[in-house]
Amino acid sequence: MVDPGMTTNTDCIFCKIVAGEIPANVVLDTPGALAFLDVAPLAPGHTLLVPRSHHKQISDLSPDAMAEVTRHLPELARAVTTAVGAEGTNVLQNNGSVAGQVVNHVHFHIIPRFDKDGLGFRWSAGTYATGEADALIAKIKEQLA
Repeated sequence: MVDPGMTTNTDCIFCKIVAGEIPANVVLDTPGALAFLDVAPLAPGHTLLVPRSHHKQISDLSPDAMAEVTRHLPELARAVTTAVGAEGTNVLQNNGSVAGQVVNHVHFHIIPRFDKDGLGFRWSAGTYATGEADALIAKIKEQLA
């Protein structure tokens, strides 16, 4: 049951799952978070962890709401990894469509990994030009102030 004080979005599939309007294979249910198996898993046990309250991106969460959701990541990662006998786990969180976010409700993917499972990601590491990192650090600190 959704706390009446929590924000919901009637067009959001995850809000509908949280509200019990759409069935899900729930693995964890707490007052602030819900975890369920992904309907289109990348691997057996692929689990999604969502806050019960609707927030589009991680930057929309208050520190307390973030803490309430992420406090479950260690136990979920352990449980999923052990349950499926995985050799590793990716924990993934996307913000915005350009970053791969498909459902505009904050969610964390817990993806079990196995040797030679064929899953992967592109990691095109770069470098900073002289002085570029210092300038970027200054801009970030300005935003944090």
